[in-house]
Amino acid sequence: MLNRVAVLSDIHGVLPALEAVLADPDVQAADRIVLTGDITAGPQPNQVLDRLIGFGDRVVWISGNADRELLEYRRGQRESIPDPIAPWAAEQLREDHLDLLGSLPRSLSLSVRGLGKVLFCHATPRDDEEVVLVDSRLDRWKEVFGGLDDDVRTVVCGHTHMPFVRLAHGRLVVNPGSVGMPYGRAGAHWAVLGPGVELRTTDFDVETASAQIGHDSGYPGISEWTDYFLHARATDEDALHAFAPRDGRDHAP
Repeated sequence: MLNRVAVLSDIHGVLPALEAVLADPDVQAADRIVLTGDITAGPQPNQVLDRLIGFGDRVVWISGNADRELLEYRRGQRESIPDPIAPWAAEQLREDHLDLLGSLPRSLSLSVRGLGKVLFCHATPRDDEEVVLVDSRLDRWKEVFGGLDDDVRTVVCGHTHMPFVRLAHGRLVVNPGSVGMPYGRAGAHWAVLGPGVELRTTDFDVETASAQIGHDSGYPGISEWTDYFLHARATDEDALHAFAPRDGRDHAP
């Protein structure tokens, strides 16, 4: 039974945002740091992976759809990736990084004090690209939770880059938001579990971070990338409008 777990999701290869979160005393004191996917598809893929590898067994890794896509691209299993920065990021990864990404589970469970058995995944327990949102209808949650053991009372997911906590059919659902590509408001978003749930935002100097990434990353158009994502130019309204059709609500009776 773990006392405190820090959950970091959707880092997307942004080292300054990751470093800001790792410096938080609650992350430093956590029993485990759980990564709920989309770790490295961004401007500093190698630096982010090497930093996290350095924590050894304290870090618990889960694959996201972007991690899977980078691996598939490098292994010749796909010819393109929708995210423009992802093919570039895939080409930067070393073989040991690819081996790591290929070994990651899609989900796992840990026992956390006050929350019991917690299932961690990227998007939903059954799929790494499925969309559920804070306002998804209860029938949708019943659908994506189908097949879960009854003793799983908390589900932690990422993928949509917007933090929330809600109940759905008696289960607590937590999305910590995104460390590296936030929607709605700037800052690195994450969560602490045990004995309850705390959504956190760690502020950092966006201009300094942008300059650092611009110096370290060889991605073409890096200035535009950092300006858009580090400043969270996409509002929560923009993101909900884009994601909402993908949670099946348009096909609901």
